[in-house]
Parts: sequence; C-alpha cells; structure tokens
Amino acid sequence: MANAPERFDAVFLPDGVSKISYEHPMNDPSTAVFRIEREDHTIGNLLRMQLLRDKNVIFAGYRQPHPLQHHIELRVKVKQPSSLSEESPVTALIEAITDLDQELNLLQDRFQFAVGRAQAAQSETG
Repeated sequence: MANAPERFDAVFLPDGVSKISYEHPMNDPSTAVFRIEREDHTIGNLLRMQLLRDKNVIFAGYRQPHPLQHHIELRVKVKQPSSLSEESPVTALIEAITDLDQELNLLQDRFQFAVGRAQAAQSETG
C-alpha cells in the first residue's frame, strides 16, 4: 500500500518526544489528562483498572483518539485534595504503575516456578 503508515511509527518514539506528558484541564489540580506515546489499549486498560482500585481515584478512563495516532489519553480524577500532602493524579498514576510492576513480577515468578516444577516432573517420568 502506497499510503500506509510505516509500521515502526507505532513502536519507536521519535527524537524529542517524551513518553508521557500531562496537563490539568481547566486548572483543576484534582484532574489530569496524561498523553502516553506509542501505547494502545493494552496499557490503557491495565492502568485504568489499577487506578480504579485506588480509593482516592474518583474517575479513570482512557481513549485512543484514532487508530493511526499512536498514543492514548488517560484521564484521572482524584478526590479534591485538602492539602498539598494528599494524593494528586500524578501520584495516583505513579502508585498504579508501581503496583502493576509488582503484580507482573509476582506473576513472572509464579510462572517460572510452575515451569520448573513441570520440567522436573517431566524429567522424572521421562
């Protein structure tokens, strides 16, 4: 196809473009819209579900504006902070990413343990 976009455009981050950026719409410190480059529904849905587990998060949703645009927009609204020490959308996202990282590491460890047990059982019978 002559006018099809290059396949690597969906994966490689161009020079000078940051992976993630955010803004506070209408100067509301309890809401942020994060633009995450070169990601799709896989990361968007994981982050949304993890954010919704947080008791301080009121709303978390994402969208991919267009299939040919290789970014997602993640909107997060937290309870109105009464002080600067309370959770902001940025800290909520950082905590969600940290929690997901820990869950995925646990999944990887359990998977490797199960594979090791299966290999040991196979070598005993074989």
